[in-house]
Amino acid sequence: MTEVFPRAFLDALQANSDIPAFECGGRVVSRAGLLDLVARYAGGLHAAGLDHAGVAVATGVTPEGFAVRLAAHVLGCRVVVVNTGLPPAHAAHVLADSDVLIADESVPPELLAAARKVLPLGELPAAPMPLEPRGRPEDLAVVTYTSGSTGLPKGVEFTYAAMSAYWAWQPDGWTADTRRLAERYRRYLLFGTLASAVMVEHLAFCLLGGGTAVIPDALPMFPQVLEQLRVTAVLVTVPRLHAILDELREQEVDLTSLRSLLVAGSPLPPHRLVAAYDLIGDAVHHGYGQTETGMLCLLTAEEAAAYPEAAASVGRPWTGVELEVRDEQGNPVPAGTPGEIWVRTANAFRGYRGADEGEVLRDGWVRTRDLGQVDERGYVYLAGRARDVIIVNAILHYAGPIENALTTHPDVDEAYVVAAPDERTGEAAHAFVVAVPGRSPDLDALRLAVREKLGEAAVPSTITVVESVPVAASGKPDKRALLASLDR
Repeated sequence: MTEVFPRAFLDALQANSDIPAFECGGRVVSRAGLLDLVARYAGGLHAAGLDHAGVAVATGVTPEGFAVRLAAHVLGCRVVVVNTGLPPAHAAHVLADSDVLIADESVPPELLAAARKVLPLGELPAAPMPLEPRGRPEDLAVVTYTSGSTGLPKGVEFTYAAMSAYWAWQPDGWTADTRRLAERYRRYLLFGTLASAVMVEHLAFCLLGGGTAVIPDALPMFPQVLEQLRVTAVLVTVPRLHAILDELREQEVDLTSLRSLLVAGSPLPPHRLVAAYDLIGDAVHHGYGQTETGMLCLLTAEEAAAYPEAAASVGRPWTGVELEVRDEQGNPVPAGTPGEIWVRTANAFRGYRGADEGEVLRDGWVRTRDLGQVDERGYVYLAGRARDVIIVNAILHYAGPIENALTTHPDVDEAYVVAAPDERTGEAAHAFVVAVPGRSPDLDALRLAVREKLGEAAVPSTITVVESVPVAASGKPDKRALLASLDR
C-alpha cells in the first residue's frame, strides 16, 4: 500500500540528506536543512492549532516557501498556494475558505487584507516535531487555482490519495524513461511563483531525482540565465521559447550545460520546434498536460529525429497515463481518427472547489476538452481546444486548425485566432500573426493557405500582422487582450 503523501518525498530527502536541495545566490540549503525547516514549520503550525486546517501560503520563490507547504501537508492540511500578484477580487475568492494565510515579507498589503487571518512566516518557527504525515487519503491535500483568464480562478482539488499517487512525488513508480529524464535535472531553474502547479511538479521531480533547484537572485533574463547558473533543466512557455530563439539568433550563449528545456502550456507550431532543435539541440522537450491531471505527454528530440512526423505531435503518454480519443458520444475511435482526448491517471483531480465539474470527470476518466488524434505509433497530435470555437453562420469552426493553417506559410512564425461578435454572421474569426524575422507576409497568401486547407468558410474575417503577442500572467498567449485590441 502506498504511504500517504508526503511520506515518500520526506524519506527520499532523508536518504540523501547531504545533497544540496536549493541554491539561492551564495546560500545553499541541503536536504537535511530543508527537512529541518519542514519540521520547525510543522511545529509552528501545530502550536497554532492548524492540524487538518485550511492553510493558504503566499511567499516568494524560496526554500522557506516550499518548506512551509510541506509542513502543512505533514499536518494533513488543505493547502492553497497563492500567487502574490493576484488582483484583489481574485485574492478574495482564492482565500475565502482558508483559515489562515502564511505570508512572507514579499506579499503586498492588499493580498494580506483579503485573508481571514495572517500568520507571518518569520514568526512561525517553533520546536521541531517528528515528520509523521497525518493526512487521510480521502482528505483534500491541495487546491490549485487556475489563472482566471476567463473569469474568477477555478479551484482544482486533489486529495491526499491523488498526491500519494502523483508521478513526480513517487519515485517508486518511475519508469526507465522517467529516470532518464530525471538525470537531466541536476540543476533545475526555479523561478516565477510557487503557486504554479507545473513548476512545483518538476521541482519535486528534480529533488527526488537527486538534483538541486537553482533560484536566481532577480528576475531571470533568458537565455543568459541558463549560462550564468549552469542550468541543466528548465520549464518555459511557448512565448518564452520564441523570445529565447530570437535571442540565440542574435548572440552566442553557452548552453552546453542544458539537458532539458521543456516547453509547454500552449500549442507550438512544428516549424518552431524544429528551429528549437537546430538552435538548442536535443535538450528540447515538448510537453502537454493540464492543471487537473499533471503532465500527460512528452516528446523528446531523439524521438523527433527518429520519426520526423512526430515534430507535429506532443509526444506519447507519460508515466501512469492512459489516453483515448473519443467521438461526441464518448466512444473510443481508431488511430488516426480525430476526436476529443480523454485521459485516466491515478493522480487526477477530484473536482472543482465549490462548483460542479461540468462533465469533465466521468467514470474515472478526465475529458481534457482538447481535440486531437493518436497515430499508429502512439504519438498524440493536438488540433485545438473544444471550447476555442468560432460559430460563423451557425457553422462551428475550431481556432486551432485555422492557426495551424496560417503557420504553414513560410512567412508566419506565430498565429492566433479569436472570435468576435458579427452582425451578419453571428461571430467572425479574426487572426493575428507574427512574421518570421525579416519577412512580410502577404495577407492574400495567408487567406489562400487557410482556404486550401479548411475551405472558404474558415478564412478569417481579418488578419493582422503584429510584432508580438501579449502574454497573460500565466505565461500563455493572451487571447483576451488580442480580442480587446479589435475595438481600438
